[in-house]
Amino acid sequence: MMSLPIVIIGSGFASYQLIKTIRRTNSDCPIHVFTNDSGDDYNKPDLSHVFSKQQNPEEVVTLSGGDFAEQYNVILHRHTLVESIDTENQTITVNGDQFAYGKLVLATGSQTFIPPFHGDGCEEILTLNSLKEFAGIQQKVLESKKILVVGGGLIGTELAMDLANAGKMVTLVEPNSHLLANMIPDFISLPLEKACREKGITVTLSDCVKAVNKQDNGYRVTTTNGQSYLVDCVISAAGLKPNTNLAREANIMVNRGIVVDSILQTSANNVYALGDCAEIEGKVMAYLQPILLSANALAKTLLGTETILELPNMMVKVKTPHYPIQLAGNTSVDIERWAVDIDAQGLCAKAYNANNQLTGFVVTNELVKNAFPLFREIHNTK
Repeated sequence: MMSLPIVIIGSGFASYQLIKTIRRTNSDCPIHVFTNDSGDDYNKPDLSHVFSKQQNPEEVVTLSGGDFAEQYNVILHRHTLVESIDTENQTITVNGDQFAYGKLVLATGSQTFIPPFHGDGCEEILTLNSLKEFAGIQQKVLESKKILVVGGGLIGTELAMDLANAGKMVTLVEPNSHLLANMIPDFISLPLEKACREKGITVTLSDCVKAVNKQDNGYRVTTTNGQSYLVDCVISAAGLKPNTNLAREANIMVNRGIVVDSILQTSANNVYALGDCAEIEGKVMAYLQPILLSANALAKTLLGTETILELPNMMVKVKTPHYPIQLAGNTSVDIERWAVDIDAQGLCAKAYNANNQLTGFVVTNELVKNAFPLFREIHNTK
């Protein structure tokens, strides 16, 4: 009798990275992928610069779903919604039929959070968190001259810069007092704000969008502080919300994300989660490096060698071409002191803890070349 397959729900970066890793060591264990889109393979970070590069969705695709399935020997169920999971009988329900699994992996990803604004234009707020969403909004964005981006975190700032590079008049609204507030301190954010303003972006800080109303052929956006903007479209980049409904309905433990243990197993036996939907050690880590490391560990576990996920310090690259930033380690909490060097090449800020150990750093502009030597220094202080 054939062994029951590994079933993966989702076809995003995490899912496909896991499949590629499994196939490096095992070419024939049965794998089924269920996805509600076309299952095309693409590099998600490329979405950060699709407008300035004038790319179409087809140009972002690296392998079509069919070609991916053939190359990696998986059975791809495209445009297919998984209705429910029965963890006791180890089945999923698809189109009313039961489908048995040996191991189940939830790679359901996340969706962009749209805050609860007032107004009749809220239903038409755009998001850009997948190839499918890019295909859905591309025409509207191309036709728009004035665009308002909600949220000045990593995704919002990168997107605003990309739209400005594509010749759009961009307004960026951020509730915190500086951009990338969850990642870097205000003194490092100031030159980034300056670079945004030099590109013609209107940066509005310490203010929140209150209402989005339809007006003429566009939208009237009003803020808590009484600002008012007439724009052609509104894009939300106000954070990501893990897709946890399927897990929650199956009584799998969910907090902010789908809660997993050190081997990425959920509260249900033989059910695992990785990527944007997973909550690891109380955190949802929607970055490439933890997803790559998760895929490497989980591939071994699924193939029979239980492997604990170990997450070292992470390096994050902010893709803002006019003010490149790289950071790693702890750059936002429990910092005893900063040591900062600023010169014509950029800024280098080192974060130290109470024991005077280097726990994190931020480098900008040409000084990003120093990122890896500094990264090696903080590895030893974990």
